[in-house]
Amino acid sequence: MFFCPPDGRRLYAVILAAAPLAVCEAAAQPAPDSVTLAEVSVVGDGGGIPFGVAAPMGSAPVVIERPVGQVVTSVGRAGAIADRSATSIGSVLLDSPGVTVRQGNGARDVVISIRGNNARSTGVTKNTVVLEDGFILTQPDGASRFDLVDPRAYSRIDVFRGPQSALFGNYATGGALAFRTRTGREIDGYEIGTDAGAFGYLSNYFTVGGVSGPVEISLFASDVRANGYQDHSSYDTQTVNLTASYTPTPDNRFTFKVINNTLQADLAARSSLDQFAINPYQRGCAAAATAAAGCTTFNLLRNGAFGATVPVTATEGAFGRNDRRTIVAARWEHDLDAQTTWRTQLGFDERNFNQPFYTTSSRGSYPSWNFLTDLTRRYDLLGLPAVGYVALAYNTIDNHITTYNRAPYGGPTLGALIGNQEAVQSNLGGRVRTEIALSYRWTGVLGISAENTTITGRSLAYAYSAAGRTATQATADRSFLNVAPELALVYRPNDAWALRGRVATGYTTPAASNLFITSAGVPGNNTQLQTQENLGFDLGADWTPIESLRLSVTGFYEFFRNELVSQSPGAGLQSFTFNAPASEHRGIEVAAAYAFSPGWQGTLAYTFDDQIYTRYVEQLSAGRFSVPFDRAGNRLPGVPAHQLLARIGYEHTTGPLAGLGAYVETVFQDGFFIDNANQLKAPGYAIANANVHYSTELTGGYAKRLNLYLEVRNVFDATYVASAQNLANTISGTTGLQNGAALLSSTTGSVFAGAPRNIVGGMKLSF
Repeated sequence: MFFCPPDGRRLYAVILAAAPLAVCEAAAQPAPDSVTLAEVSVVGDGGGIPFGVAAPMGSAPVVIERPVGQVVTSVGRAGAIADRSATSIGSVLLDSPGVTVRQGNGARDVVISIRGNNARSTGVTKNTVVLEDGFILTQPDGASRFDLVDPRAYSRIDVFRGPQSALFGNYATGGALAFRTRTGREIDGYEIGTDAGAFGYLSNYFTVGGVSGPVEISLFASDVRANGYQDHSSYDTQTVNLTASYTPTPDNRFTFKVINNTLQADLAARSSLDQFAINPYQRGCAAAATAAAGCTTFNLLRNGAFGATVPVTATEGAFGRNDRRTIVAARWEHDLDAQTTWRTQLGFDERNFNQPFYTTSSRGSYPSWNFLTDLTRRYDLLGLPAVGYVALAYNTIDNHITTYNRAPYGGPTLGALIGNQEAVQSNLGGRVRTEIALSYRWTGVLGISAENTTITGRSLAYAYSAAGRTATQATADRSFLNVAPELALVYRPNDAWALRGRVATGYTTPAASNLFITSAGVPGNNTQLQTQENLGFDLGADWTPIESLRLSVTGFYEFFRNELVSQSPGAGLQSFTFNAPASEHRGIEVAAAYAFSPGWQGTLAYTFDDQIYTRYVEQLSAGRFSVPFDRAGNRLPGVPAHQLLARIGYEHTTGPLAGLGAYVETVFQDGFFIDNANQLKAPGYAIANANVHYSTELTGGYAKRLNLYLEVRNVFDATYVASAQNLANTISGTTGLQNGAALLSSTTGSVFAGAPRNIVGGMKLSF
């Protein structure tokens, strides 16, 4: 066990056995919700209402709504979503400190990391648990994708920062994201909207919702497409998101959830840093024979199996994604008495994908099930008011993925089968959490979780030559038992101040897919991976001297063991994962909102994040050489030290111009290393955006409200790196010396450029 006394399992069993009598969640006399100033609120106190259900007043609070002692930023709808063309969730989440956004593989796919925990990934989001209306969107292998997330559907997003496994279990080493859709009562009618802009961007969407007796429904649907700002980067995606609740009696509530997303996307080529400097948007790259300077090409096997290769561009290779994600879930909430609520929910989640891009093509289906049952109770503990929470969770995923070589031309032509992976991963665990009002000013939190993860499966890897095909089998039969305690204190000396301290742990087990990709970037045996674990210390303060000023500052220091790090071994190859034995993450997060004059408001989200290896020796081999390199003291790749969002805006509230508003913002990100040796950095950037919007009530017709907005993004047309895949260091096969930055800088398959200056506008009618 890590971060747990030797008798940790016995202690957990005792707590779990006693939990129904002393379950706890938020103080019975909660401190008021911390400040909400337009888009950003920093919260750390009890209270709140359940997610997306028509719950009567007095119902037990949901554990994730306002947990005491957590470092949580809430991003609201006003400004961040409602008054702009929010093309992806990434632009919305930049309002929260601690969040890093990377461009994913096509369309509105973005990779989100919290405190840099997933900043090294350019595929799926890991190390973060994602929920929507209380239902889990992270699959049991730890993967979350944001293709299915259309920002228009949401009224609020809560960002939980720091290790959260005591609250959310496996994969919460970085934190969690809790999305909340608009309820039927919030919508109260229906809305239609259209956004359009540069590079063929077009989004048509509608929302309908309302309440009728015991039934409440909200439905969102959208169709989004664009040509893309790079060669071969068009996309077409559709999303349906339904939340319905039924409250037949005051003490019984049923919630039904459906999300379906389909995606067809062309993928541009990831370039090297050298190619990025010459041709950042990969234009003029239709054919390798006539390609412009700086175009990226990939060598595909002429016969799809072995031997001679042919260079192709992204267009010639027809790189793309054809994916579908479907989630169906239901929850029953029952009040056992006035102080106790029991919830049970079950969800089915399938990720189906066909991804013929770069030198290989992956096809697979990942069906999964999520089950959660929990009990929340208000009670007195030794005469102190408390709220307790106990939960039992089980989830499982059945992975089947086949990998093929790519063959040139003729559309997304498949070559020979090179991998066939089948695996089952299951997680079974329990969580207990207690929040106690120690006094009028002090609130204490104690939580713990224990979870067992099992992975069984096999991977068949095939290699081809003139002599025929050879097969290599790798099998996995792994079991991981993890325990994660948490302790927090919140002190409110007066109404203006809240001081908080927190010690918490997190864990992330390897996924089955991590176990079967070798350091050569091909299917094979990587089954020695261990659980990533972290111990985090948070110390922070929230200050509200006046209603118009909100300031939150948090310092964090996290110690990692066996940190899971992913990187690419070369152009077109699959990323592989390894354990870095020890590392440290430390930094400062600042969130502020200040209405400094009537109609005027400033918003700030700043993060300083310093991450270093403290124990890691990397063994590099080539030719007859195998050389160890000590990376202790080096910065972890992929993590910018400084990030900033600063916005200033004005809203006219009176007279004939009431409803007219505008703002300007800047997004700054520091440069970051993209290799373990810290030889090469992706450059930092600063971009500016400007927005004008108008909202007015309509009378005398069917429509109730009109919203108009126009935004210029990247006003000064900066060329910047939106995503950079980390690269593996190498040594010379003739000298044994480590190759330098020049070789890394010329290695393709790493960089996506960010969007150049573009204009997007739209309108929405509410009825």
